This record gives sequence, C-alpha cells and structure tokens, in this order.
Amino acid sequence: MDLDLDIARDLTAPAQARHAVETLRDHLDRDVLTDTVLLVSELVSNSVKYGDGTIGLRIRTHAARQVLVEVLDEGGGFERRFRRTSELEVGGFGLRLVDRLANTWGVRDGTAHIWFEIDRSADFAAAAA
Repeated sequence: MDLDLDIARDLTAPAQARHAVETLRDHLDRDVLTDTVLLVSELVSNSVKYGDGTIGLRIRTHAARQVLVEVLDEGGGFERRFRRTSELEVGGFGLRLVDRLANTWGVRDGTAHIWFEIDRSADFAAAAA
C-alpha cells in the first residue's frame, strides 16, 4: 500500500504524520509499524523545527515486514551526521534512532529529503526456519 500526504509545517504535523502511519496497521506487522511511527514522528518533528514549507510524507509498503519512507520539505538541506549532545541537552537523537532502527537510510544531497527503509523479512524467514 502507498501513502502520499502533504502536511502543513506546524506544531500538529508530527501528530498528523503519526496518525497517517497508523492507518497502515492492517498492512504492516506490529513491530515494523511501531518503529515506523516513531521514526516518522522524529523526522517530521525535525522538519517542523528546521525546515521550510509543506512537509511531504511518502510511504511504500512492500510487504508486512518491509516499508520505505520519505520525509521531505522545502528547506535547504542538511548533512548526514549526528549532532553532538551532552547528557543535559534535549533533542539530537532523532537521526540516531533512524540509524539504529532502520536497515538503511539516507539524505538526498543538497535537499531536506530524508528516507529510510525497514526490512525485517529476513528476521521472519530466520525465525520460521
């Protein structure tokens, strides 16, 4: 199933994005859905904080254990690197979560277009063997 949504860049955008991802609950396994909701929320929150214009959310479900997500806005882009944070700082962990939970992820150079893929089909095949 595919989902394409444009979201106004305001404080309700992360909740709107989470709600949109939740509509895929019949198409994704629970663990994949849970991680997708979390990562989409983090990336849309970053777009609200740092981006410009409308936020685009593109989701492609390939199977119950495979999903490709793209979050894009009209901002000037950013580098694929982790922000240094101290224990006292709030924030700065969104990309670390993406790196930890997604199988692959990236940023389209020079844009505010980030994507990630979760593919846990191999995990399912290994458990069934």
